[in-house]
Amino acid sequence: MYLSIAAVGFSRIERKLRQILEEPRGIEHTESTTRFESKRAIVFPTTVIHFSLSTRASSAVAFPPVDPFRCRRSEVAAMARGSRHSRIFSSRKSSPYALALTVLLLLSVVLLMLLALGIFSLPIDSDDSPVATRRGNREIAEAIGMEKRGKQWTEVLSWEPRAFLYHNFLSKEECEHLIDLAKPHMMKSTVVDSTTGKSKDSRVRTSSGMFLSRGQDKTIKAIEKRIADYTFIPVEHGEGLQILHYEVGQKYEPHFDYFLDEYNTKNGGQRIATLLMYLSDVEEGGETVFPSAKFNSSSLPWYNQLSECAKKGLSVRPKMGDALLFWSMKPDATLDPSSLHGGCPVVKGNKWSSTKWMHVNEYKISKFS
Repeated sequence: MYLSIAAVGFSRIERKLRQILEEPRGIEHTESTTRFESKRAIVFPTTVIHFSLSTRASSAVAFPPVDPFRCRRSEVAAMARGSRHSRIFSSRKSSPYALALTVLLLLSVVLLMLLALGIFSLPIDSDDSPVATRRGNREIAEAIGMEKRGKQWTEVLSWEPRAFLYHNFLSKEECEHLIDLAKPHMMKSTVVDSTTGKSKDSRVRTSSGMFLSRGQDKTIKAIEKRIADYTFIPVEHGEGLQILHYEVGQKYEPHFDYFLDEYNTKNGGQRIATLLMYLSDVEEGGETVFPSAKFNSSSLPWYNQLSECAKKGLSVRPKMGDALLFWSMKPDATLDPSSLHGGCPVVKGNKWSSTKWMHVNEYKISKFS
């Protein structure tokens, strides 16, 4: 009996569900006011049926259909009201920030106008450079030893030949370091035989000297790097530093630094320039003279302080740390005969100098030199 009642109940429920599915009462909704529903949807009224099997009868209770969009519309309306209030609140809250930003922009424009007109300027020191930049430059200078060299500047001496004097190119410590390295190895200086290209003794050159290896130590590397930066000639194009010592009466007669033979140009090509660095002061004499220069030292205020040898042309008095750069070749790559130069005899004191010869091409140095 209970099974028959249950079967009848199930059959009724099945028919009811089929009727609902076959004849749906759809309600079309379009939710354009919210971003959560952007397309059309068909909602069917739902019927919830509860039934129970008992010993006597079955009962079914149907609940009325519920429209979910009705709930969503209320939620969307509440969200809209909340967003409207939040927008009003945020706009009121952000207005002071907008005002402050506007004031800052106006002040920036005014400051730029004052700077452009020159009415207002940034703080600078006595050397017309920004304080922060000068502090950074000082730290760099201390790191590479420039603070010990004094003030550096280049003086144009002549254009025929092209000769320039770099004041305070070396520091006192660097000069003394080169002298200390060379002293134990000094030998009588020689000259190049223009016929054979080999070195030979000559009364033309009476000084003593020796060569330091290229890149021999940290100090020499720094000096050679400085020479390359100043001359724009790579370090690899230079010979090793030659250290020279002139005592009283010693000299070097006028000569050319470029070669007149093929033997010496096989390695690195022709000598293009010379940097002569003075490692000591000389009480009297020892000047470097250019007798063929298109300039005469007679117009200089210190002309009367020069030795008789130095009065024969353009002359440079030796001063510790200074460096004399002159070119043996013209800009058109031809040899410059006006580069003829010599070392005047030392009258009083001692003269120490260092020479760096630079070539057109890379100058290869033997590993055993």
